[in-house]
Amino acid sequence: MPQPDRGLLWLGLVLGCSCVPLVSAALGNNAGDALNVLLIIVDDLRLSLGCYGDKLIRSPNIDQLASHSLLFQNAFAQQAVCAPSRVSFLTGRRPDTTRLYDFNSYWRVQAGNFSTIPQYFKENGYVTMSVGKVFHPGISSNHSDDSPYSWSVRPYHPSSEKYENTKTCRGPDGELHANLICPVDVADIPEGTLPDKQSTKQAIRLLGKMKTSASPFFLAIGYHKPHIPFRYPKEFQKLYPLENITLAPDPQVPAGLPPVAYNPWMDIRQREDVQALNLSVPYGSIPVDFQRKIRQSYFASVSYVDTQVGHLLSALDDFQLANSTIVAFTSDHGRQVMDLVELISLFPTLAGLAGLHVPPRCPIPSFHVELCREGQSLLKHFRFHDLEEDLTLHGNPRESIAYSQYPRPADYPQWNSDKPSLKDIKVMGYSIRTIDYRYTVWVGFNPHDFLANFSDIHGGELYFVDSDPLQDHNMYNDSQGGYLPQSLTP
Repeated sequence: MPQPDRGLLWLGLVLGCSCVPLVSAALGNNAGDALNVLLIIVDDLRLSLGCYGDKLIRSPNIDQLASHSLLFQNAFAQQAVCAPSRVSFLTGRRPDTTRLYDFNSYWRVQAGNFSTIPQYFKENGYVTMSVGKVFHPGISSNHSDDSPYSWSVRPYHPSSEKYENTKTCRGPDGELHANLICPVDVADIPEGTLPDKQSTKQAIRLLGKMKTSASPFFLAIGYHKPHIPFRYPKEFQKLYPLENITLAPDPQVPAGLPPVAYNPWMDIRQREDVQALNLSVPYGSIPVDFQRKIRQSYFASVSYVDTQVGHLLSALDDFQLANSTIVAFTSDHGRQVMDLVELISLFPTLAGLAGLHVPPRCPIPSFHVELCREGQSLLKHFRFHDLEEDLTLHGNPRESIAYSQYPRPADYPQWNSDKPSLKDIKVMGYSIRTIDYRYTVWVGFNPHDFLANFSDIHGGELYFVDSDPLQDHNMYNDSQGGYLPQSLTP
């Protein structure tokens, strides 16, 4: 690919779940220009996007962003829970290093005084700002979004956040409920707005202020949707008539799935409209008509967020900041790269793109090291080459590996399987992914000393991607009783 004289290069990272990022790198007008950073975090965004080939989804703004993007087909978060995932990629450390697996501790106290991405930029002369759900609120960010370490100014939270899980959903009975499915008339709900609308307006205000700033900025904005509950402006529901909504291609629990791997989605079961279905726990299936309504509202929530992203990116253009700004966003698009990458690569990649010194690789262990990173820098993908040179430069994608993990309180699904507190974690699942397969081993875990016992195996999974893309056929028990790849040993 020839190098353009001026413009944007977008890097998209698709992360398997929870929190996913996309990164855009702007080419500065002069070699000495300091690049700004706009980090957009969309909560629980999956591959339901037009730029991924989904013909149903309407996501024109993200798709437009995608058209200028470098596409990663295989990128993964390190844990599929909001607080641990966000702390992981914002510090560039894995959950076993941050020692955060739940929502109930602060890594600077629990594990080490680790630097964060915004903290590093702040220490290098940037004005750092947080809007919405960036760090997870609560003790996991010290009830302060990690201030004052990470941010130059006080983080902004929308005033309407407090209504997200309250009785603001008008049901068929005319009463207000705390439902999973919650299309709303915005004018009729408390404050007449929604958190993501407020966050967009605040972020645009901050961009306007930074237009004339002598200092570069790092602005992070975290959107709540499409995370549950599906509370969004009701007009977006009209984009997806129920008769056009297809069902999931594999709704059944795979026959070979070990019980420890099953997620009983207890958070969803607590919503009033789901409770009314009287589903059996933990494997009871959702009625088909309600499945369609869930999928309809998820898609509508994606389109709602897409409009917010559109407003934000338009403001970046209006303020003439686009050509001097790196944008990191929770999606992936553009020229395809098959390499497996991890969300913890965001730290060294953003630092390198901005022209800052890339923090060194962490020693093992690294609890005593404040500034280092466990992820690989992805800067090599920003070099402009023709396709043949690019493939040669990047090497064999089958040599790439991504890791993730997930805690469980027991070998069988129970009320806290989705989100166990640290003290209740008895089993830890470790996954290794390559282009060809996913291998997961569930092993005993001691929450007091944070140690996994790889000789205490509670279950295993092995899926071959080419022949089983939906990962429905577990081959673990067919592989001579299972095996543990050397790269998974502690």
